[in-house]
Amino acid sequence: MSVLIKPLVTEKTTSESELRNRYTFLVHPKANKVEIKKAVEATYGVTVDKVRTLIYGPERRTRYTKTGIQNGKTNATKRAIVQVAEGDQIDFYSNL
Repeated sequence: MSVLIKPLVTEKTTSESELRNRYTFLVHPKANKVEIKKAVEATYGVTVDKVRTLIYGPERRTRYTKTGIQNGKTNATKRAIVQVAEGDQIDFYSNL
């Protein structure tokens, strides 16, 4: 099981990272805070102070097609907001 799926880079998360040293990741739904902390420290080489998790439930979607109305749901996701120590930074664009 890979704990970290991908970092979330939006306008809101970028401002949080610049102002408060908080970075947001999309994580495996069954990962706990200790596993997330170890994965971020091992992957990016920073010291993690705090981990907060959010669980987003699936959203209902309706699609109108030629054959009729199709109802479905999106996948449930889990996000982790990781606060790193003062002076540490994560550069997501260094490996491009």
